[in-house]
Amino acid sequence: QVQLVESGGGLVQAGGSLRLSCAASGNYARTLGMGWYRQAPGKEREQVATLTNDRRTNYAPSVKGRFIVSGDIAKSTVDLQMNSLQPDDTAVYYCVLAADGGLTWGQGTQVTVSA
Repeated sequence: QVQLVESGGGLVQAGGSLRLSCAASGNYARTLGMGWYRQAPGKEREQVATLTNDRRTNYAPSVKGRFIVSGDIAKSTVDLQMNSLQPDDTAVYYCVLAADGGLTWGQGTQVTVSA
């Protein structure tokens, strides 16, 4: 069974930066990719950024140019550098791992951006 451990959330003022990190542990099949989703109060969970094992990246339009996803998929680690944060970025951010056996989600880490 695979577990994801996230870190790096917190409170930041608008215009500031935060870095989220996620690492997997346990037994799991080959990792195909990892990424980040977020869910704001009253809204559906949405994809933020993903990284595949062949190093392709994908970003939500709302974060493109401000957020950078990086990591080592072979080691099942992924980071999210978030710059120029805005109050609309406030949400619980979830790490996700995609493997041959399906998706695994982290417990989530809160990011709060004050105006």
